[in-house]
Amino acid sequence: MATIEPSMNRPAWRSYSAHDPDANIGAGAVGSSSAMASRVLVVDDDLRLHELLSSYLTQNGFEVVRALDGLAALAKLETDTFDAVLLDVMMPGLDGLEVCRRIRRKSDVPILMLTARGDETDRIVGLELGADDYLPKPFNPRELLARLRAILRRVRPDGEAERIVVGALTVDFSGRRATFADRLLDLTGIEFDILAALARRAGQVIPRDRLLSAAGRGDVVVSERTIDVHISHVRQKLGDGGLIKTVRGVGYVLAREASEAPPPSDPKG
Repeated sequence: MATIEPSMNRPAWRSYSAHDPDANIGAGAVGSSSAMASRVLVVDDDLRLHELLSSYLTQNGFEVVRALDGLAALAKLETDTFDAVLLDVMMPGLDGLEVCRRIRRKSDVPILMLTARGDETDRIVGLELGADDYLPKPFNPRELLARLRAILRRVRPDGEAERIVVGALTVDFSGRRATFADRLLDLTGIEFDILAALARRAGQVIPRDRLLSAAGRGDVVVSERTIDVHISHVRQKLGDGGLIKTVRGVGYVLAREASEAPPPSDPKG
């Protein structure tokens, strides 16, 4: 395998070529035609590393979005949804540790931190701030891929027995059924998929134009108004207890804190 020299004297990859067939291990294993590819936000000011990461991860079934600094990353996280964040520690302006701290104030999105620093203190601080894993540079791309997949398995386990519980809401993927406050919800297929997508990313805003793709319904072509109608139906079946919130001009979010069944409606209302 060819060796890539790091840019700006900062080590990144250890032995990797974007065109090396031996590096393309498990291509497509993460994404499939039946599920949405996992979206990864890569936060690093090294353009060359971005190119290498994007090439390798895309080959292996991921969708990659990049941010060149901490503020850009935080802005993207406010308006879009991701399955994981690869976060460099050494960046100008906001460093990775501060970015990790701010992300954890609002989101549980998995964070894998990357650093050229060998200081054990940095690794400990990053993990204490809420990072899920830590990978020092230079690193082997296979190890990065293995660690990323391991993180995703922990937060989004595979298998037919998968269940997600968000407060009073339970989504059972094996039986394709959902309950709220122990009440079975009478959902259509697409309503279940939309609710499941929101539950997978509870606390994260899913843009309206990405919601069907996140629900594994990217092959369905509908207007944004139709999506709003589906959301309205799901809310009615939940009892409209404030579980699904609208972020004006952006999309929808499933509130992690909505843990109680809604109060009974006023018969006079």
